[in-house]
Amino acid sequence: MTVEGKRQSIPLTEGPSRAAARSYFRGAGFKKDDLHKPIIGVANTWTEIGTCNVHLREIAEALKEGIREAGGTPMEFNTITISDGITMGTQGMKASLVSREVIADSIELMARGNLFDGLVGIGGCDKNMPGIIMALCRLDIPGMMLYGGSIAPGKLNGPDGTKIDITIQNVFEGIGSYAAGRIDDAGLEALEANACPGAGACGGQFTANTMAMSAEILGIAPIELSGVPATSPKKLEATREAGRILMDAVRANRRPSQIITRKSLENTIASVAASGGSTNAVLHLLAIAREMGIKLSIDDFDAISAHTPYICSLTPAGKYVASDYQAAGGSRLLARRMIDAGFADGSALTVSGKTLAEEAALAKETPGQDVIATFEKPIKPNGGLVILKGNLAPEGCVMKIAAAGKYEHRGPARVFDSEEDCFKIVQAGGIKPGDVVVIRYEGPKGGPGMPEMLTPTSAIMGAGLGKDVALITDGRFSGGSHGFIVGHVTPEAQEGGPIALVRSNDRITIDAAKNTLNVALSDEELAARRKSWTMPPYKAERGTLAKYIRLVKSASLGCVTDE
Repeated sequence: MTVEGKRQSIPLTEGPSRAAARSYFRGAGFKKDDLHKPIIGVANTWTEIGTCNVHLREIAEALKEGIREAGGTPMEFNTITISDGITMGTQGMKASLVSREVIADSIELMARGNLFDGLVGIGGCDKNMPGIIMALCRLDIPGMMLYGGSIAPGKLNGPDGTKIDITIQNVFEGIGSYAAGRIDDAGLEALEANACPGAGACGGQFTANTMAMSAEILGIAPIELSGVPATSPKKLEATREAGRILMDAVRANRRPSQIITRKSLENTIASVAASGGSTNAVLHLLAIAREMGIKLSIDDFDAISAHTPYICSLTPAGKYVASDYQAAGGSRLLARRMIDAGFADGSALTVSGKTLAEEAALAKETPGQDVIATFEKPIKPNGGLVILKGNLAPEGCVMKIAAAGKYEHRGPARVFDSEEDCFKIVQAGGIKPGDVVVIRYEGPKGGPGMPEMLTPTSAIMGAGLGKDVALITDGRFSGGSHGFIVGHVTPEAQEGGPIALVRSNDRITIDAAKNTLNVALSDEELAARRKSWTMPPYKAERGTLAKYIRLVKSASLGCVTDE
């Protein structure tokens, strides 16, 4: 007898003709009865390289316990992951965004090859979470993304001797402060030694926590359960409960196509705007929408962000970390705030079978918390993201205004054809107040892989120039980057976009209030420069990066690699 919810795997495990297949499974430790239950794939992004995913074996065991308790048979497998924080500022960073596609492809292949009845992907870092969701969209079998959880904040002695919270952002900015002579060897060592106290993803509203929150609001991750911090005593029981919720979705045949809709995507964009989330959410939500066949553009982000106030005081724009957000009431509370104020549609379905409004009604707000403000008294009247267009970015670019501190900057261009060249000059004190730093040939094809620019932005902040210098790039920014920074400039330099034609001392104007990014050059001058421009050779001629160069689409389309 097969169990309710077993659909996909029947041709794999049932009947006399499948005796050989069952023999393999039994040799691997599965019992006879296990094979007649729904088979649940558990995609684990565990690695011992860094804090974000190092604990996911333990998370997977708790998840499998919950699945078994609810009548399923979990089968775990691994996929890759890349640590953005570790690879930042090196050639290794080129692998980061590319890994999203490999993660999605590998999970899709494992699920198709093994005919899973359901699927859970456990993610703990920037690209593995959207990669998991993209695979779920392609497969459209009952499934969820489960977050491994945020790291606890590091502790450091403040000037008055009291302990203060720090994150990895403080270390990156400490490197700039060290170069500028603002801290010494001991100061940098104290930051390095204390910023990461254990397992979990980077603690601010950087890309990992932005995508974890997005998955909850989108409905594809179990809200509140997924957001429990990595080392919380509640994490393992929350994970077991997630396994039980997954099995309910399997029995009900509750699929991603019922959950990820235009409505739920708009809710999610609003949550990113309201929380001051990472600009990488633009790339990832565009890619997720495309996988589901839903029409979504960068202009939708701008329209939603423009009328959604910013209410979450989360670093780098605010003062709190992800564990504080969860303790304050978490994504249920944010959802309740958004629904009550008309910024989200509560009728959207979630993986639990409840609507977003029903989940939000269960929110428990901690009395006196000031992490998640109200829309009646927002931190800022507009959301954290702005889409700019102009003669320097005719297809658009993205700015995180929540952490910018101002709305306009004009100044002379300081042009660099790589992140490394820029970083050397910043470290040497060669960037002056008023400059507009331009880092190009770092886009999806030019990088390749659209590396993040946390190293130069942190160096600029650490040197005390954050309020006086702007930076634009066809690359990306880490969610930890802040300052007056503009990324995802399209078309990219490698494709002959206008950013490839800028020269040092050209005057650039960034006006976030008017949504414009322009260089003071006439159309005639730009055309003349284009005639003399020659595309540089691609930086990869074989292997995965070369394949990516051939396939990847513009950042304005989410850097997807479908045909």
